[in-house]
Amino acid sequence: MRLIYFGVLAIVLWTGAVLAQNGPLKIEITDGVIEPLTFAVPMFEAKNIEAAAIATKISRLVAKDLTNSGLFREISANRFIAQRTTFAEAVRYPDWRAINTQALVTASVETSSTGRLTVKFRIFDVFSGVQLGRGMQLSGSTQAVRRMAHKVADQVYERITGEGPYFDSKIVFVSESGPKDKRLKRLAIMDFDGENVQFLTGNKNIVLAPRISKDGKKVLYTSFETGFPQIYLLDISTAGRKRLPTSDDGMGFSPRFSPDSKRIVYSLEQGGNSDIYLMDLATARSKRMTSSLAIDTAPSFSPDGRQIVFESDRSGTQQLYLMPVSGGTPKRISFENGRYGTPVWSPRGDLIAFTKQSNGRFNIGVMRDDGSEERLLSGSFLDEGPTWSPNGRVIMFARQTQGPKGAPSLYSVDITGRNLRALNLGAPASDPSWGPVQP
Repeated sequence: MRLIYFGVLAIVLWTGAVLAQNGPLKIEITDGVIEPLTFAVPMFEAKNIEAAAIATKISRLVAKDLTNSGLFREISANRFIAQRTTFAEAVRYPDWRAINTQALVTASVETSSTGRLTVKFRIFDVFSGVQLGRGMQLSGSTQAVRRMAHKVADQVYERITGEGPYFDSKIVFVSESGPKDKRLKRLAIMDFDGENVQFLTGNKNIVLAPRISKDGKKVLYTSFETGFPQIYLLDISTAGRKRLPTSDDGMGFSPRFSPDSKRIVYSLEQGGNSDIYLMDLATARSKRMTSSLAIDTAPSFSPDGRQIVFESDRSGTQQLYLMPVSGGTPKRISFENGRYGTPVWSPRGDLIAFTKQSNGRFNIGVMRDDGSEERLLSGSFLDEGPTWSPNGRVIMFARQTQGPKGAPSLYSVDITGRNLRALNLGAPASDPSWGPVQP
């Protein structure tokens, strides 16, 4: 038995059926049309009366996570032939095949008098008639119901797609309120699906462009607290914050963490000109990375920390450039018609997402780090500010609507350009920054 701890939860892998000899159930993910894999989530067994409502909630959250990924399609319960009553009972595969179920998720939920919650679950390949890998067990507080559901969905997603998980993650963003010409803004953090919103700052000062660290513990952001843009560092667990000493006579903005969170890159405007700087957080010492008469801004590290991509108008229009962190001449990588900005490297290292203004529209797009294979994933009056899911599969961004009552909201899209979805937060929101999968 193998035990892995993550935060307030623990997950156990226990012996189950082996994989089919011809390989496990898989979704083949390409840039073309993807036929969602069908799955069923029968009501999870409640081991005691107190666990009944929790079992229902977890089963529905698992189904919702998988469905919202765009890669899975749930089989409705009213089509079920087999009616499972206990977690231990054998799977009647012919009954599930008859309704075209490809994957089956079963589970049991139990609570204790001390407030502990235990969830056991299995994943089955219905067509092959086998269990996928070992059964698993989650243990934690009854306050961690949503996290448990996301963890179960992550395991199903990971085993079937072969990709990394992303459901049990957090997103920092700017929550907005008030009329369009007097919008109040404050930092907030939420679950990946827009639930469990918590505020990190008040709304007395304008805040912009939060960027969460790779370990999910800290946030960089720009604030107008002093009357002009300055960079602040906030600790999520304590809400403690401090202003970073970028300059006494300039404006600092567009900060991002290095992959190890020990350094940041940012833009500094002085005398009407902005350049890219690199700061060591331990010493607070900064090094100038670019030196030109152009506007250089919006830097982002590569996942290995060796390169920086940024936007610059040094060629006469807003374009994307790469340069080594060690220094050197920036190399332009965007050459199609339009203006490019807000680049951010995928955690996989294979793509760079960006905002593109072309033909009167703003688009979210991706390209290789040499500028090849550019493709646009969205387009509207104003789409901007992409951020990557932890597995590099999904991009979230802000979309602004037109008119006097126009407001920003958050959307997500698959890197193939499919499954465009809006998050229903009930209030304007912008500047998303996607954090890591929680431990």
